[in-house]
Amino acid sequence: MRVVPMIVAVAVVAGAGYWWWSARKGGETESVLYRTMPVQSGEIVRTIRATGTIEPEDLIDIGAQVTGQIMSFGSDVNGNEVDYCSVVTKGQLLARIDDVTYRAEVTIAKANLTTAEANLESAKADILQYEARLLQAERDWTRAQSLGVGDALSQKDFDAYRSAYDVAAASLAVGKAQKLQAEASISQAQAQLEKAERNLSYCNILSTVDGVIIDRRVNIGQTVTASMSTPSLFLVAKDLRKIEIWVPVNEADIGAIAVGTPVAFTVDAFPGKSFTGEVRRIRLNASMTSNVVTYTVEVATSNDDGLLLPYLTANVAFELERSAPDALHVPPAALLWKPEGWEAEGDYVFVRDATGRPMPVPVSIGTTNDARTVVVSDSLKPGDAVIVGTMTPLEASQQAAKGKNPFMSVPSPPPKRR
Repeated sequence: MRVVPMIVAVAVVAGAGYWWWSARKGGETESVLYRTMPVQSGEIVRTIRATGTIEPEDLIDIGAQVTGQIMSFGSDVNGNEVDYCSVVTKGQLLARIDDVTYRAEVTIAKANLTTAEANLESAKADILQYEARLLQAERDWTRAQSLGVGDALSQKDFDAYRSAYDVAAASLAVGKAQKLQAEASISQAQAQLEKAERNLSYCNILSTVDGVIIDRRVNIGQTVTASMSTPSLFLVAKDLRKIEIWVPVNEADIGAIAVGTPVAFTVDAFPGKSFTGEVRRIRLNASMTSNVVTYTVEVATSNDDGLLLPYLTANVAFELERSAPDALHVPPAALLWKPEGWEAEGDYVFVRDATGRPMPVPVSIGTTNDARTVVVSDSLKPGDAVIVGTMTPLEASQQAAKGKNPFMSVPSPPPKRR
């Protein structure tokens, strides 16, 4: 049982000794051991990654404009009681609020309108009487003026005819004013009746669009109170085939994103499946949290298969740049590593020559992401080993313990599936 640990220990010691022997031996081979990674070919995409929330594109908040108790729910297109995920059409009854009080107000308003109409008819009749009286008073006054004060007409009677004429004229003016007042009362009563009927209609909560119930926020027996703000009863999504993602993006990255930028995203609900979309809008109302300014980016995508559900978390990648499908690329560490004393300017990677020493290869840098950087060079081909660092004695001993030549390249991990 102790044979295996002893073999490993011997291998470790042998590897360490080999590294020491290599470091001490000069002139025959390079004393420094290098870690290398292979040049690969393929497409590289530069992205900005963020996390957002899937939202329905058109979300309607349906509320109550009157106060009262929820008495019942309506039926959806399938004849079932309105609930979560119910499909409804425009004008369909969603819920009914207790309408006893509002029906009483309609009855009172109708009675007030009837009274106002009666008052108008009475005012019209009064005007007819006042006009007749005025006509009679005018005739008497005209006759009195023709006779004058004398033996046939005393001063008292003369003054009485004049007063009667003035009173009749004033009464007619009052009658006309009462008619105007009655007409105004009718307009007011009609407005009150329309208001009462409208409030009564508000007791029936109707869907304003065709869509799907996302959220039902009330229960039967619950009282809703409409005061300064409208209480929300239902959230209805117009079309779940059209959704969008709201993505907060850091101010340091927002400058690289524009309307139309391609987007790829995934959701945890469907691992391994990728979805696509594009930037529709960048909202200007930035928010600040812990001194970090973020802008909300709206990403439009289709949901024809109905897989994406509202409020799922989306892992979003904004595509900023894409390389050629067969581009050569290396790890970023290959461009950062330089041998000791290297001072030449420009972009280089290093490979091992026939003696094992670093040899510079000039390159042009292209698309880069967190894992790989595209390089252009006539001297490189897929599979070439580029130096990314030097081995420590421990790494060299571990290589020896595994039975590997420490001068050989470190194998690269398998490429990630896209």
